[in-house]
Amino acid sequence: MPRILTSIVLVALFAAAACAADRPPTEDDYYPMLRMPIPPEAYLEAGGLEWLADGRLAVCTRRGEIWMVENPTVAEPEKMKFSLFASGLHEPLGLVERDGWIYVTQRGEVTRLKDEDGDGRADVLETVADGWGLSGDYHEYAFGSKFDRDGNMWVVLCLTGSFTSNVPYRGWCLRITPDGEVIPTCSGIRSPGGIGSNADGDVFYTDNQGPWNGTCGLKHLRPGGFMGHPIGNRWYDEPLAADAMGSRPVEPKTNSRIAAEEKRVAELVPTAVMFPYNAMGQSAAGIACDMSGGKFGPFAKQLFVGDQTHSTVMRVFLEKIDGVYQGVCFPFRSGFGSGSLSLQFAPNGAMFVGGTDRGWGARGGKPYALDRLDWTGRTPFEIHEMRAKSDGFELTFTEPVDTATAGDGKSYEMKTYTYIYRSDYGSPEVDHTTPTIKEIRVAADGRSVRLVIDGLQLGHVHDLRAAGVRSKTGLPLLHDKSYYTLNRIPAAQ
Repeated sequence: MPRILTSIVLVALFAAAACAADRPPTEDDYYPMLRMPIPPEAYLEAGGLEWLADGRLAVCTRRGEIWMVENPTVAEPEKMKFSLFASGLHEPLGLVERDGWIYVTQRGEVTRLKDEDGDGRADVLETVADGWGLSGDYHEYAFGSKFDRDGNMWVVLCLTGSFTSNVPYRGWCLRITPDGEVIPTCSGIRSPGGIGSNADGDVFYTDNQGPWNGTCGLKHLRPGGFMGHPIGNRWYDEPLAADAMGSRPVEPKTNSRIAAEEKRVAELVPTAVMFPYNAMGQSAAGIACDMSGGKFGPFAKQLFVGDQTHSTVMRVFLEKIDGVYQGVCFPFRSGFGSGSLSLQFAPNGAMFVGGTDRGWGARGGKPYALDRLDWTGRTPFEIHEMRAKSDGFELTFTEPVDTATAGDGKSYEMKTYTYIYRSDYGSPEVDHTTPTIKEIRVAADGRSVRLVIDGLQLGHVHDLRAAGVRSKTGLPLLHDKSYYTLNRIPAAQ
């Protein structure tokens, strides 16, 4: 085994081995879930999570509190201890530590807190930055990032009610420098659900279905970029935005397509990964990058994204073609206790997922939850990566494939579709096509498969089912569905 397993993980591993001959493995056989023992006085609607330098897990809640969890990675729940660190905050949705300070993103400001007398409660609170507007509407969420490579925090601001921008910078991303300077960075945001960086340090956020968003998606916050929703572009007239961003983008045309409008609107950043509505959830949320170096399994440096409504976490592989991000989403883990809103990795590779259902509802069924995933050490048979090629896609796998099934055209199905880019709320799947898989090449080591395809479609989701593929040991894929958003077709090599 690559690491010492806790007793709870060992139990899951032995149970999985015992039943392997009777049924295909399940998610729980690879990533068992522990329900954290939240005390009744902690209404833990976790809006943000942070791993602290002293080994505690910090949790900020939508109720305006920050709780500390001692011993969060132990196997025995009774050894975990929850304590209140701060209260009276305004729906914080972002948490990060630096130099002994806890930085929290509230609706109206970024604040830093410190416990100076050592009693476990914050006794110093300081405003770091508050350069945006607040009207009092319940939907004016502000999600804050970890620190980027330059020491900045990034804050994405929901539109008022998710529809209008009548106070400054609603529908924008702002950077907060270490000195508290506010830098307008991107416009065009609608209703964010989370923010985070990839392994290269580029910052992304999730936006949710609604006007100018046909479906939920993962979007790259490219400085100077327009994310697609024009209602907040009025703030380009502010001197701060004009200095940082320049002139406002051309107004997009409704009832168009993002691929078409990208040619008209130079600042428009296409959605890196579109999450097919219902198939992959309904409310994209928190983002975390696996930087554990393999402690969480075979998905190092990939992104994990929560879905609040479906109480799930999905997996995302990204690549950059001609300077534009695109990639694929896969199902990963379902069954969280509440709506998966915030994600955080611990140094030992465990993933913590905080949940809430207030205002939105969630399949998990609980009003709030804090769950932990531990890797058992077993490698699930999955599509590891899906990369675009000039004439199709290359699939890599976590385990060698069975050559016969992986090379059989009947093992795969592909269709494509996109969404209407419009001012109306959401969009059905439109412009359906059925590409032809002309050729299948299985690598000699069984680790990859090239699908040569006739009919790639720019701006479309390429919906691939690989239900017939088996591993060399005869296992089906744990998840046989993948959804690749094709923004650029690579040049032939």
